[in-house]
Amino acid sequence: MQPLPKRKPKQQLHSTPFREYFNELSEIDKSLRYSHEYGSILILQLVEEVCEMARAYLAEHGHKKLNIAAQKDETYTEELGDLLVTILRFARAKNINLHERLMYSLDKVKKRKVSPKK
Repeated sequence: MQPLPKRKPKQQLHSTPFREYFNELSEIDKSLRYSHEYGSILILQLVEEVCEMARAYLAEHGHKKLNIAAQKDETYTEELGDLLVTILRFARAKNINLHERLMYSLDKVKKRKVSPKK
């Protein structure tokens, strides 16, 4: 009987370049119980944060000069931070290796640059 081939161990989230952020979130979210509902909540929060960032950007760059409320809220750079935290939370809750996903997406962008779709 031949031995089974060794499987490559699954890379843990805490061993990626995002380790520091995930460790910080572990402390912040230590009382949370992850569920399918929590993932749904995070998806909705992602949409909300994208909208807030867009609103702040448009307010700052003259597209919505009359929107005083948007101008008094956080800047789009601050909203981008909120968006990133929500992405990190989603990745952590769903055990997604962001480093692998980023490298995969960067590779796609490089390939498109070399041979664009027609």
